[in-house]
Amino acid sequence: MKVFELINFNRELLKRLQEAGIRLEDARYVDLYSDYVDMHRNGEKVSYIVAVLSEKYAVSERKVYGLLKRFQSDCKPSAV
Repeated sequence: MKVFELINFNRELLKRLQEAGIRLEDARYVDLYSDYVDMHRNGEKVSYIVAVLSEKYAVSERKVYGLLKRFQSDCKPSAV
């Protein structure tokens, strides 16, 4: 399958995601956020969680904080 074919097949979904303010590259960090939720539920402090996830996923702590903020935000209301 060609890139064009895949995009064309999924264009409605991609359009809705974009309108909702979702960045496609964030899909690679879904596991990171799931780990955050689990650790936070277990009572770990946010700064500790961020340090652990930064190391585990090889991204900066600033990136982890940004992802957490973005994943916790509401979608744009016009898209939902």
